[in-house]
Amino acid sequence: MFREAGPQDLNDVMRLYGQLHPNDPELTDEVAATTYARILESPGLHLFVLERDGAVVATTYLNLIPNLTRSAAPYAVIENVVVDATLRGTGLGKQIMAETLQAAWDAGCYKAMLMTGSRTPATHAFYRACGFSPDAKTAYLARPS
Repeated sequence: MFREAGPQDLNDVMRLYGQLHPNDPELTDEVAATTYARILESPGLHLFVLERDGAVVATTYLNLIPNLTRSAAPYAVIENVVVDATLRGTGLGKQIMAETLQAAWDAGCYKAMLMTGSRTPATHAFYRACGFSPDAKTAYLARPS
């Protein structure tokens, strides 16, 4: 079942994020809970989960961004896509991505974007299979020095 994450999903989401970025410093419970609550309360931000047999097995984060071009159609940025490591390759990734993209289209978005830092060919093949083109735009990333 694909659905918006709720307060009860924090531990499952954090478990999946630990698989996505295993070298990230661990957040304190207070920081995680406060940040998670802000995400859930923010208009235009949607944290989705996919359940299988009652367990959260995948998550995505959809950001809907208002826009004054393209007839004021919003656009979407998808982040933090992760499927439980023990279930990768079973179609769950394509399922959650299809549902996330549908949520963007239902919100009137004229495009959806994502970036990946992965250099793994299978990851790039996955995103192409989900309908993303690596040739449509050039992405640049800046980080604080």
